[in-house]
Amino acid sequence: MRRSFIEAVKQDPNVDLSTIQSGASGFGIPDLKPFKVPTSTSGTRSRQLGGTRASTKRPRVVFTENDFYSNVGPDAEGEPAQKKSKKGSKQAKKDDDSDDDGAKKKRGFVDRYVAPPAPKLFPVYRPKAFDSIINKQFSLPGIKKKGVILEIKPTLRPLGTRQVGEILPAPLFDPLADHAIVLWDPTTDDIEAQRQLERLQREKQERDESEDAAASEWDRERKKVHKSLAEILGIVDRKKTAHLIKKVAVVIDPRLSSKLRPHQVSGVKFLYRATTGMIEENSFGCIMADEMGLGKTLQCITLLWTHLRQSPLPNKQLIDKVIVVCPASLVRNWANELVKWLGEGATNPLALDDKTNMADSVRQVRQWCSTKGKQVVTPILIASYERLRNLVAEIGETEVGLLLADEGHRLKNYKNDTYMTLHKINCKRRVILTGTPIQNDLKEYFSLLNFCNPGSLGNDTDFHKTYEMPILKGRDALATDKEKERGDAAMKELAGKVNKLIIRRTNDLLSKYLPVKYEHVVFCSISSFQLDLYKWFMASPEMKALLKGKDSQPLAVINTLRKVVNHPDLVEWGKEMPGSELCWPEGYDPRDRRARINPSLSGKMAVLDRFLTRMSAETDDKLVLISNFTSTLDLLAKLCDSKKLGWLRLDGSQAISKRQKLVDQFNDPTSGKVVFLLSSKAGGCGINLIGANRLVLFDPDWNPASDMQALARVWRDGQKKDCFVYRFVATGTVEEKIFQRQSHKQNLSSVVVDSKEDMERYFSGNDLRQLFSLNPSPCETHDLFKCKRCKDGRQVLKAPAMLYGDTSTWNHLRNEDLAKNHDLLLRAEHGIEGVTACFQYIST
Repeated sequence: MRRSFIEAVKQDPNVDLSTIQSGASGFGIPDLKPFKVPTSTSGTRSRQLGGTRASTKRPRVVFTENDFYSNVGPDAEGEPAQKKSKKGSKQAKKDDDSDDDGAKKKRGFVDRYVAPPAPKLFPVYRPKAFDSIINKQFSLPGIKKKGVILEIKPTLRPLGTRQVGEILPAPLFDPLADHAIVLWDPTTDDIEAQRQLERLQREKQERDESEDAAASEWDRERKKVHKSLAEILGIVDRKKTAHLIKKVAVVIDPRLSSKLRPHQVSGVKFLYRATTGMIEENSFGCIMADEMGLGKTLQCITLLWTHLRQSPLPNKQLIDKVIVVCPASLVRNWANELVKWLGEGATNPLALDDKTNMADSVRQVRQWCSTKGKQVVTPILIASYERLRNLVAEIGETEVGLLLADEGHRLKNYKNDTYMTLHKINCKRRVILTGTPIQNDLKEYFSLLNFCNPGSLGNDTDFHKTYEMPILKGRDALATDKEKERGDAAMKELAGKVNKLIIRRTNDLLSKYLPVKYEHVVFCSISSFQLDLYKWFMASPEMKALLKGKDSQPLAVINTLRKVVNHPDLVEWGKEMPGSELCWPEGYDPRDRRARINPSLSGKMAVLDRFLTRMSAETDDKLVLISNFTSTLDLLAKLCDSKKLGWLRLDGSQAISKRQKLVDQFNDPTSGKVVFLLSSKAGGCGINLIGANRLVLFDPDWNPASDMQALARVWRDGQKKDCFVYRFVATGTVEEKIFQRQSHKQNLSSVVVDSKEDMERYFSGNDLRQLFSLNPSPCETHDLFKCKRCKDGRQVLKAPAMLYGDTSTWNHLRNEDLAKNHDLLLRAEHGIEGVTACFQYIST
């Protein structure tokens, strides 16, 4: 219709619109007004359309059987009640329609009944009695779905309160405080959780790969896991993570952190990471190999105190018990150090020294082992190596959280009883404290590493074949290029395995905190009497008999020669050198033991005699005299008496309980004691003699570690004066061979432990075997160094850097160079026959 209307208008614009008839649909002239939304006013709409459109009304529904509706009359007789109209025209029209059967039939009201909809009834809430309400337990309403049961756990929280905020676990000490030292940060150091996550990911990946191998492409696509938006955005559901324990920071006790120096802080951090398995998985041991004087004891006290007080888990300590094993002379010293740094009553250590009899020790250890958890009131057990070895059976399978082995080179032999017995202790966290991890050979290094982390380097046979032999052959001065290459490769492989579990710092760090130290290796010529005795003994049949045959005793020969170079009075003439009377000087009578010592008969003793004379006359310094032989200490005591110098003596004959009193007396400036005579075996470890600032090591030891320990007695914390240290070596004799052997061992230690790659190969195996040769050179050791900084016997170039463990980098001085030396005692030796050469090390 609309199209016919539009076509008519196009043909004749003046056409009368009323003449256009409605189409088949029954509509007349279309409505040209704007479109409006249809409303219920159908009559109005019909009039606007000219009354020609048919009225479309919904059929009426009769609800006669439902009394709910009030508009149904009783006389309706099945017909619906008529709606009252406001206008008469509407009522008349409806009456006409109701009387028209055709209309009724058209609207569907004839012979048809439509049921009314079900009424929507709402529950009526009526007030209940107050008593019934107040006595009824409150329950939270819950919606139960099919197959889902909501468990409601009522709380004691009253209604209407706000949800309590989550209380985060707090560390024992504030990590944000001033000078706080954090050992473990939960945001960055939770390596255990990272490793667990990596393991789970690897397992899942392996499982998926095994399943995907036989699955089709459609199955693989179907099994892909689609992440939710929350997972993509990193939104964590607190309900799902509520069961996880939140970890806290581990912070050093402020009373300790305020005392630690920077190098000690890094040392404690290394120890903590190593003993908690953060450096290497399933490895909980390490070696603290700092040189003497760097505070290994304080660092280990900080470690054990931290483990005993806290851990990443809130309000929980990492360990319950600690064992400290050390030499017998240091048992009380460890107990005193714990009180010094932590305060009285903080740990109540159980110290078992020689004063405690074995029965009491057994009883106390049994009680110590029986306590657990909060019952532990003495968490630290301190014992000597010998005492602990006898108590291991009592300790049994008791779990020990941490084992500290002070002076741990006592464990250098993995075949001795002490090593094997202590190895049985049920403890996975083991720390060895030693300033000299390699004293003689690489087997000792293997023993220490195997004690800390059993099996990390394989067995001893594998270590010997893989590392020891290639390294030793490659370090020989006569090694071929192929042997050197193999040795370097084995060295790098070994260093890659062990360097991450060992920390090593030299005492050069102490130069920031201590006065300057001048250390000298003083080469002294021997006297004519000593030279004659030396030559006579080298050619004697007694020496040849000691060196040949099945019953050869080379050590006896070496000891006799060492007595000769120290002082001829030490020789047992009838037993060791019978028939040597022809070499005696005129008037010499060794049988007169009451006679005063003659220092001129020994080159080293003559130099020491001049040192004592000038020191007592021109300074107020004190001196420590150290020797490996008690018989030599007897002669040194006579020398001090001849100079009228007050002295004290400490050797193996003194009880351990009395040794500290001697040390305290000497360190007292008002004691009047100028010289302290010390046996290197008895007092070389753990004794602080800061009352003196001069030290003389009269004779060297085969083990360089023993000498290093002895030389560190005066340059320690608390020292206020510049220190002068002297190592006496008899030129050209067996003592110089011993010193060369020390240098070789120190070079090996520097390469293996310190990872120094620029160490020269100075000595060959043949050089070190020439122990009994006599060399008249002023300094054979310097000749073997092949020093490029010296020309015609004088140093023309300074070393770019002095390395304490490598004397080839020290200043090399001859007698004529002593005139400008820093030390007044050595300056006085200029131009005097006695000191032939000197190696000098300066700490700054």
